[in-house]
Order: sequence, then C-alpha cells, then structure tokens
Amino acid sequence: MEFVVACATNDKVKFLGDHFGDAEYYCIYKLDSNGYELIETINNTTEEEDEEIHADPKKAKGITQLLKVKKVNVVMTKVFGPNIKRIRKKFVSVLTKKDTLEEALTILVNNTKLLEETLNAGEERELIRL
Repeated sequence: MEFVVACATNDKVKFLGDHFGDAEYYCIYKLDSNGYELIETINNTTEEEDEEIHADPKKAKGITQLLKVKKVNVVMTKVFGPNIKRIRKKFVSVLTKKDTLEEALTILVNNTKLLEETLNAGEERELIRL
C-alpha cells in the first residue's frame, strides 16, 4: 500500500519543535515498504488565519483541507497540539522522536503494516509513536 505523508518543518530538513499546525512548510512524500520520495513542499497557508482561541477548530479544519487536497493520509511531527484529537480522525498521526525528516521516514518505511492497520481503524485510530 502507498501512503502520502506530510512532515511538518520550518527548514525542509528537520521537524520543527512546535505544534504540527505551526509549521512553515509541509514536505509531502509518497511512501511504501520499498522507500519514500519527495513529491512537493507546500507552504502552510493556515498560518495566515488568526487563531481566535488556542486549539481553534477552524485552524484544524484549514490544515485538514490543505492536506486533503494533496491526498495526504499520514501526518508526522515531533509535537502535536490540542487539535490532535481532530487531526487524528482524518489522518494517521505519527509522533516521532527523530530530528530529521529522513530518519523518521526511514522508520515509517519499516512500519507500513502498522500504518495500514491504523489507517483502516477509521476515526477512532490511535496516535502512533515511533
């Protein structure tokens, strides 16, 4: 099975140390059990929207729409904010301890079965920690 993974970053190399929704960019990769390939890097245009309250549902909706257009089904970062409860219903959500996108993507390649099982769990899916 092939996955489309969005990685939250400010420099296109390392994960940011802040919430997924606060990234400047999302690097979008195609990934399967044989490897991964960068498809494109997109700007996080939801940052332009003012968050009226912390964990604003409008921000989660904006991020979801931005990534769904790109066919993303997996999101990965080092830190998720309170909106993870909303994001998790729409995407397989992966929390990594790795600093670089490459390190974390390599781990994902070796865990595609877990990604598939989690994706198939639907809106009640759990957060993956790798």
